[in-house]
Amino acid sequence: MGIKSILLNLPEVIGPTEKRLPFNEKLKWTVVVLLLFFILGLVPLFGLGANSLAQFQFLSLILGAEFGSLISLGIGPIVTASILLQLLNGSGIVKFDLNSSEGKKLFQGVQKGLALAFVVFEAAIYVFAGGLSPAQGHGPFIIIFQLILGGVMIILMDEVITKWGFGQGVSLFIAAGVSKEIMVRLLSPLSQSGNLAFVSGEAPIGALLSVFYFLAAGDLREVMFSLTAIVSTAVVFVIVVYVQAMKVEVPLSFGRVRGQGIRWPLAFIYTSNIPVILTAALLANVQLWARLLESRGTPLLGTFDTSGVGISGFAAWVSSPNIVGNLVRGIIQPIDFARAATYSIFLMAGAVMFSLFWVKTAGMDARSQAKKMMDYGLQIPGFRKDERVLESLLNRYIPALTVMGAITVGFLAAMADVSGALTSGTGLLLAVMIIYKLYEEIAQQHALDMNPMLRKFMEK
Repeated sequence: MGIKSILLNLPEVIGPTEKRLPFNEKLKWTVVVLLLFFILGLVPLFGLGANSLAQFQFLSLILGAEFGSLISLGIGPIVTASILLQLLNGSGIVKFDLNSSEGKKLFQGVQKGLALAFVVFEAAIYVFAGGLSPAQGHGPFIIIFQLILGGVMIILMDEVITKWGFGQGVSLFIAAGVSKEIMVRLLSPLSQSGNLAFVSGEAPIGALLSVFYFLAAGDLREVMFSLTAIVSTAVVFVIVVYVQAMKVEVPLSFGRVRGQGIRWPLAFIYTSNIPVILTAALLANVQLWARLLESRGTPLLGTFDTSGVGISGFAAWVSSPNIVGNLVRGIIQPIDFARAATYSIFLMAGAVMFSLFWVKTAGMDARSQAKKMMDYGLQIPGFRKDERVLESLLNRYIPALTVMGAITVGFLAAMADVSGALTSGTGLLLAVMIIYKLYEEIAQQHALDMNPMLRKFMEK
């Protein structure tokens, strides 16, 4: 068998035979996979010794991972494969005919093959570079085997969600991890040492509870620090929901039905959250590689402090300082503003680059959208029915929305990071966008077949 034949016949999750799954069926599979995701995150790697990646909690959120568990790789291999394939396809080095069913199937096969290759590669790198070291008496291959097993399970779970559930597995795993982190950082009564804060007399992890703790202690600076984290999280949430709801509506009419027309919505954040996921995962991978290289005594990409924040080299310029928090505590440095600006530029530039690639590879360009409209029997009022006319009209909007939406999303992610939100700013942004998009999808596709009480809630 040739490589192409292997890629076209890789094992996959069988999709449903029904054209449209009912709401309860999708809900069942989504809940099952998310529960499995949380359970796997609690299963420690057998034979694990030192876990030097544990300090990178903010990176694990972006990667949908739990370092030290079976899902230590998270969605990293899937996203890395997607990034590489989009770069190759976008640059023309490797070309796929995404207009044909066979071309799309080959593209998906290559992407899955790359993801499996990156599972094996990243598992080996994590272990041999010292990120996840085996305990004394255990060889490295027992850790690698478990990481590969967890990585393959994540790929299959992503397929189950995509085919049987709501949205995409990659997106939901990020949203689930970020939501858990926000609840812990907001309401946890435990201290950093793991004891009950109000029993041990230590400050609680939860920002809301720490406000009362520091008020009782008379430490107004720490009260302001905790309140700032809560307020910045709420502000980013509101802004992202508002921006996510912004749309450009293109007036169209049905050619065969005189006087009947619709407004075709084009979202301001046209490419949604996928390019931001790719950008954030790329930066996360860079920092993980930098940390692994540093642990091997070759800090080619920079060095980190004890909390896992980059302090020198390239790693320092792609990690965000907490500008607002440092201002409140009075420890701000001029270099922090330069790092914040560089980090913001990286996020915005990366989001734009991946947005442009995503529009081409995901069939969201003007030509593909015009073809879809023609298939629905739509045309521009007052013009003859011609795909080229529709394409010309859409070219006025789609390229601009692609770039402007990506810049906005990158800026919002950077703003959340530098303002010291309760979780990673990029993770918070992604979680809000993912949940909002999921809400829209459910409201549009399942308004009739969901529970009446739930339907009433969704309509509010």
